[in-house]
Amino acid sequence: MIHIKDIPERPDKADIDAVSKFSPATIHEAQGRRGALSSRLKPVDYRMKLCGPAFTVKCAPRDNIMLQLAINYAKPGDIIVVSAGEYEEAGSFGDVLANACLAKGIGGLVTDTGVRDTLQLRELGFPVFSLSVCIKGTVKETIAAVNEPVIVGGETINPGDIIVGDADGLVVVRRQEAPEVARLSQAREDAEAGYIAAYKAGKSVIEVSNLAPVLKAKGLVVDI
Repeated sequence: MIHIKDIPERPDKADIDAVSKFSPATIHEAQGRRGALSSRLKPVDYRMKLCGPAFTVKCAPRDNIMLQLAINYAKPGDIIVVSAGEYEEAGSFGDVLANACLAKGIGGLVTDTGVRDTLQLRELGFPVFSLSVCIKGTVKETIAAVNEPVIVGGETINPGDIIVGDADGLVVVRRQEAPEVARLSQAREDAEAGYIAAYKAGKSVIEVSNLAPVLKAKGLVVDI
């Protein structure tokens, strides 16, 4: 028997807020270059951003019945994460379901299948990241799991992990690691601010990145 469950352990709001201050790229680098979802998953609009706990759901390819149930049971701020077998030739989500999500305060959608009605999705501003855009419709037949670990974009996503997305892509932060990831991300941003200040002060990229000993060890000869 298949059961619909809530997220077993939700991250603290303070941890979500702390992580949300940083870009997926910064987070990915800060947590040891881990957690980046496939670059094939793109936002419908480059201005779209999302950050929140993963409400995971498995769907059969070209079937969105479980996605609709996930929308029904997800809570405000949740990011619905859909594993549908990386099937590109289906438009499993569009403006009607986006309005349902907005009415519930859902924080966004990440899916490894297709979506449609992208003009309306942009106008609505509901954050959607998908594998493809496709006009082909779906059926409502196959019952599957909700809030169990799924693989999306090459990463295992556990319910309650924090998903962060912007124009550059998506990253997953493990719920229990969120405070440390936020701290490391801030340290990285502080360091990068120092690099920029050094460039503006007239230092070269070789000086700022301390490349001279690296280049010398590799035998690079500069004739300029």
